[in-house]
Amino acid sequence: MNDSEKSGKKELKNEFLKKIEKKESRKQKSRRDKEEKSIWFGMGMFGLIGWSVAIPTLLFLAIGIWIDSVTEGTISWTLTFLFIGVVLGCLNAWHWVKKESRD
Repeated sequence: MNDSEKSGKKELKNEFLKKIEKKESRKQKSRRDKEEKSIWFGMGMFGLIGWSVAIPTLLFLAIGIWIDSVTEGTISWTLTFLFIGVVLGCLNAWHWVKKESRD
């Protein structure tokens, strides 16, 4: 084996080691980013789910209170619309969780 073949193999070995180092550093960076993202992602999802339940619940509660104040009857529209708002809010939250889990 002459010197040019040895230097060629050495260059290939160096290139191979550089590729491995690059991939390893990218993998470590990805792991760090994933850990940081999971905390903020969880906090954001917590807020998103909370608001997606709270807004329809409060909206339908207000509608129920308004209907009860306008009409007289044996049915409590406040409780009825509160229930509808909670159900719609939970369906809305389920939609968002399902969408984010796909992404």
